[in-house]
Amino acid sequence: MIIILYIFATKNRMYFSRIIEKSVTDSIHNFPVTAILGPRQCGKSTLVKHLMANIGYDVLYLDLERPSDLLKLENAEWFLSSQKDKLICIDEIQRRPDLFPLIRSLVDEWDKPACFIVLGSASRDLLQQSSESLAGRIIYKQLTPFLFNEIKDHYTVEQYLERGGFPRSLLCDNNQTSSEWRESFISTFLERDLLQWVHFTPITMQRLWKMLAHLNGQTINYSHLGNALSISNQTVKNYIDLLASTYMLHVVQPYISNLGKRLVKSPKVYVADAGIASSLLKINTFEELTGHPAVGAIWEQIVLSNLKGIFPNSELSYYRTTGGAEIDFVLKVKNKLFAIECKASFSPSLSKGNYLAIEDIEPAHTFIVTPSRESWAMKKGIDVVSLDNLLLIEKKL
Repeated sequence: MIIILYIFATKNRMYFSRIIEKSVTDSIHNFPVTAILGPRQCGKSTLVKHLMANIGYDVLYLDLERPSDLLKLENAEWFLSSQKDKLICIDEIQRRPDLFPLIRSLVDEWDKPACFIVLGSASRDLLQQSSESLAGRIIYKQLTPFLFNEIKDHYTVEQYLERGGFPRSLLCDNNQTSSEWRESFISTFLERDLLQWVHFTPITMQRLWKMLAHLNGQTINYSHLGNALSISNQTVKNYIDLLASTYMLHVVQPYISNLGKRLVKSPKVYVADAGIASSLLKINTFEELTGHPAVGAIWEQIVLSNLKGIFPNSELSYYRTTGGAEIDFVLKVKNKLFAIECKASFSPSLSKGNYLAIEDIEPAHTFIVTPSRESWAMKKGIDVVSLDNLLLIEKKL
């Protein structure tokens, strides 16, 4: 994968190329509908507008947060039918899931690729709860906040840890503005965005989100959380599922093997962005983060997010036994297993439990991911790698 930096002179703003650009372009050329999903403010609109400038199609762009564009869709069938010769991009599609049956009908009638691009800040599963299936007509792509490889030439690992990967947070002129943006994002997300899916008490959801930030990287105990919040275990589960479906949490399932081991089987949970996690924990600077007990879990989250972005079709799990064997992540790519251990240290070492887990899993290779910009072989089958060298995993496939 080649990362290219594009810079254009508009108010000194930069456009950073995204890893999924070629994949998205290929999908547009080959499928009637391409869906780009990801959290709010992760750069979906910016990505698509950049691609549209060079895509070779006449493009109609509709933003469903803009009243004038919503008005155009009051008679959606008539309006969209008249745009047959254009590539129609609909942003914030989750605000009008009733459009999916119409989109299905139109793409069947038009019988060609490059009919629609839809952008949404809800997962495929959540969108399909209220939409007719587009199976065979649509391909889904997920955009994450910035991966480190996409911004490494202009930002340090320390800045990435401090501000997270959301463009409007990372690209701020100073840390104070970045912190203020994240606080505003959290409030807006709770008070407006989530409510379009389900009614809940924003204060309770905010308390849960903060608790999960403190429990970052730990297994979920629904009873403990429910008792602390005075809500049922099922409500806790529903709230966590909603946060995961809107890309605010990563829920990592355990790796289940046939080894006869007694495994820990509860899922682990991570706040899905380092900057958001820091804001929920009231951590304002990198210096505060390095002295905080959460630094190790936030580093794990960063590695997890980058793995998900680099290997979008992979399976990610964790491994832990009651006997003490553990590894942070088990990555399955093209039927090959890789063990991934995260160490927020420039001088990493593996524990006895790590070696036991490697012996159990028998991965094709083990990678220890550190904040260092250097990579080296620790021993046969085990490499220490920097965050920007996670792409080395591809060479082991």
